[in-house]
Amino acid sequence: MSVNQLIFRNLKKNLKNYYLYVFALIFSVALYFAFVTLQYDPAMNETKDSIKGAAAIKAASVLLVAIVSIFLLYANNIFIKRRSKEIGLFQLIGMTKSKIFNILTAENFILYFGSLVIGTFIGFSVSRLILMILFKVTGMDAVASLHFSSQALIQTIVVFCVIYLLIMLMNYVFIKRQSILSLFRVVSSTEGKVKKMSAFEIIIGIIGVVSIISGYYISSKLFSGDFTTVTELFGAMIFILGSVIIGTYLFYKGSVSFIFNVIRKKKNGYLNINQVLSLSSIMFRMKSNALLLTIITTVSALAIGLLSLSYISYYSAEKMAENQVAGDFSFINADVTEQFKRELAANDIPFNEKKIDVIQVDANLKEILGNLNGLMVDPKAMTIPVISDNAVKNIDVPKGDTIFTGYNDLLQKFMSLKDSGPIELKGQNETIPLQYLGLKKDFVISGYFTNGGQPIAIVDETVFDRLRKDVNPEIQKESALFIGITLKDEANLEKANELFKEVNGSNDNSFSSRLEISNGQKQMMGLVMFIVGFLGLTFLITSGCILYFKQMGEGEEEKPNYTILRKLGFTQGDLLKGIQAKQVFNFGIPLIVGLFHSYFAVQSGWFLFGSEVWTPMIIVMVIYTCLYSIFGILSVLYYKKVIKEAL
Repeated sequence: MSVNQLIFRNLKKNLKNYYLYVFALIFSVALYFAFVTLQYDPAMNETKDSIKGAAAIKAASVLLVAIVSIFLLYANNIFIKRRSKEIGLFQLIGMTKSKIFNILTAENFILYFGSLVIGTFIGFSVSRLILMILFKVTGMDAVASLHFSSQALIQTIVVFCVIYLLIMLMNYVFIKRQSILSLFRVVSSTEGKVKKMSAFEIIIGIIGVVSIISGYYISSKLFSGDFTTVTELFGAMIFILGSVIIGTYLFYKGSVSFIFNVIRKKKNGYLNINQVLSLSSIMFRMKSNALLLTIITTVSALAIGLLSLSYISYYSAEKMAENQVAGDFSFINADVTEQFKRELAANDIPFNEKKIDVIQVDANLKEILGNLNGLMVDPKAMTIPVISDNAVKNIDVPKGDTIFTGYNDLLQKFMSLKDSGPIELKGQNETIPLQYLGLKKDFVISGYFTNGGQPIAIVDETVFDRLRKDVNPEIQKESALFIGITLKDEANLEKANELFKEVNGSNDNSFSSRLEISNGQKQMMGLVMFIVGFLGLTFLITSGCILYFKQMGEGEEEKPNYTILRKLGFTQGDLLKGIQAKQVFNFGIPLIVGLFHSYFAVQSGWFLFGSEVWTPMIIVMVIYTCLYSIFGILSVLYYKKVIKEAL
C-alpha cells in the first residue's frame, strides 16, 4: 500500500467516524465568514450610527474564533490520542516520526481545508439570511442583499490557517514526545478508572454540593438589601462566581460518584444489566472528565443566562414602553399637542385624549417603607408625583386616604412598600397626614413625572387642591400637565408615529412615543440577543460534539464487554436500555446543572432588564435543551451500532 493510498484510507475512516467534527468545522467556518461579511456589508453602514452594528459583530467574531479554536484544539487532542495505537503500529513497521507526522498533516490538510472551502461557500450563501435575521430582531428598516467581501474571505483564511498551524504543532509535539510503548498506553492512562471511593472524594463531593447551594443562596440575596455598598455587592458577586464554579468541579469530581456509590451500596452490589451499563460507567468516568464538564456547564449556564436576560428585555420592551408613556403618545406642552392632534385629524386617525394635572410633593413615607437596600434617600422627605382621583377612572379615594400606583419591579426590589400605614404629604407651609391604602401597578402618567420610576400618589380632589395651592416651586417639574393620546385603532400606530416624529423634530424626551421607545429597546437588545444566540449555538454544537466524541471513545473501549454480554444471552435491546440511561446521565447532568446555574443567575437580577421573566426564560431553556438533546440521541445511535457489531 502506497502512502497516498494510506492517507485516503485513513481520511475515509475519519470522515466515517468523525462526521460531527467535520459538520462542526464547516458550521464554524460558515458562521465566522458570515459574521465577518456583516462587518463589511454596506447595509451595516446605514445602521452603524444607531446600533453600532459593525463594532458589535466584530467583537462577536473575536469570541467566535476563541470558541472555535478551543473546540478544534481539544477535539484534535482527543483524536490524536485515539489514534495513538495506530501511530505506534506505524513506528513498529519502520516509519519515522517525521514520516508519520507528514501523513497526519496531509490527512488534516485535506479534511480541514476541504471543510474550510465548503464552510466559506455556505457562509456566503447564508450571509443574506443572517443579515435578514439581524434586521428582523432589531426592527431595522434596511434592505439585506447578498454581498461578497474579499476582505472577509482573506480574514477567514488567515484565522483558520493559524488554527491549523496550532493543530499541526500540537500533533508534532505529541508524536515527538511519545515512545512506541507509551503510544499503546495513552488511552488507558488518560481514561483511568477508579474502583473504590475514598474518604477524601466523599468529602470533596459534599463540599461541592454545599458550595453550589451557598452560591445559589447568596445570589438570591444579592439585591435584597443584605449588601448595601458597592464593595459588598462586588464581593458577593465574586463569591457567587467562585463558589459555583469550584462547587461544580468538585461536584463532578466527587459528588456524582458518591451519590451513585450510595445507590449501589443500597442494592448490596446486586445490579441489573441496565445499572451496570449506566451507573457503574458514570461513577468511574465522570471524575476524569470533571474539568471538561465544569467548563461546558459554566459556559452553557453563561450562554443560557445571557440569552434569557437579553430576551427578557426584548420581550418586555412593549410593556415597559407602555408603562413609561402611559398611552400611545405623551406630551407636556399643550401647543405641541394641538399640532399633533391636527395632524391626526388631517389623516383621519381617531384618538382619545386625557389630561392630568401633576404636582411634586415631599412625602414622609417612613412608616410604610421597608428596607431601602442601600438607596441614598431620606424616607422622611421623598419627592413623589401627586394627582387627583378625579383624573383616574374607576378610582375614588376617601378624603383622608391615598393610593399609590405605577410601581415597577425594579424599584420594588430596592424600596419595598408595606400594605398600609400612615404617611404625610408636605406642602410649602402645610403638612397633610393620610392613610396609605395599598399599591396598584397601573401607570397613569408618563415617566417624565415619576423621578425614575417612583410611585404616583392618588388623593381626593379636595386634598389635591390644598396641595396645589401650597406647592414648593423648587421641586416642581417644568410642566405640571400630562397629556396622553391613545389611538382608537392600533392599526394606525405606525402612521401616527411618523406624524409624531415630524412634530417632535427636536427629539425632546419630554414628548414620548410608545412605539419609538419599544423599537429603541428592541433594537438594542435584539442585537445583543442576535449575537449571544449565535455564539451560544456555536458553543452548544462544539461542546455537544466533544461529549459525543468522548462517548465514541468509551463505546470503542467497551466493545469487548458488549461482545461478552451478547454471548451470555443479552439481547441488543437489553444492552441498549442501559446505554440510554447512561446517555441521559452523561448529557443530562451537565445540562441540568447548567440550567440550575442559569436559573439562579437570572432570578437574582432579571428585574434590571424587564418586566417579564418566566415566559422568556422558559422559552430559551426549552430550545437549548432540545438542541442539546440531539447529541445525546446521536450518541445512543452510535452505541446501537457498536452493540450491533459486537458479535
